[in-house]
Amino acid sequence: MVIAGEALRANITTVGPLVLSVTEQLRFLASLRGARVWKPYISEFKWAFEHFCIHASGRAVIDELQRSLGLSAAHVEASRMTLHRFGNTSSSSLWYELGYIEAKGRMCEGDRLWMIGFGSDFKCNSAVWRCLRTMGTPVDGPWSECIHRYPMQVPNMIKLL
Repeated sequence: MVIAGEALRANITTVGPLVLSVTEQLRFLASLRGARVWKPYISEFKWAFEHFCIHASGRAVIDELQRSLGLSAAHVEASRMTLHRFGNTSSSSLWYELGYIEAKGRMCEGDRLWMIGFGSDFKCNSAVWRCLRTMGTPVDGPWSECIHRYPMQVPNMIKLL
């Protein structure tokens, strides 16, 4: 998780100036100057995007990104439900997550979506999308037969000694 965190940090440094408001950028730059004195400022990406698709490689990855980016349960719902239904499908999980958001009818004109994928050698990649028009609920797709059952409560795993 530490190495993945470093890859994400480098990715955020590149994506941040392209999507964050000037105010958020200034706060981040100010925190860099005082990084040795206080904890670095984590930009409010939840205000830059309406939707997040986080590589659903495991619960720990989703939990850590939710915590570190200050995201709500609603922000990571598509990632958690994709992990529940399809398991770890590598970076292709991002497209299942986008399909989930569309099947729920949540994608509206002007919405912004951030896809965050992790690859081999602890690489982190991003894709930023803007919805050009509000869509109707798709009739086909990986979620069409079961979207009415989601979101569902996914129990925590119990560690056996």
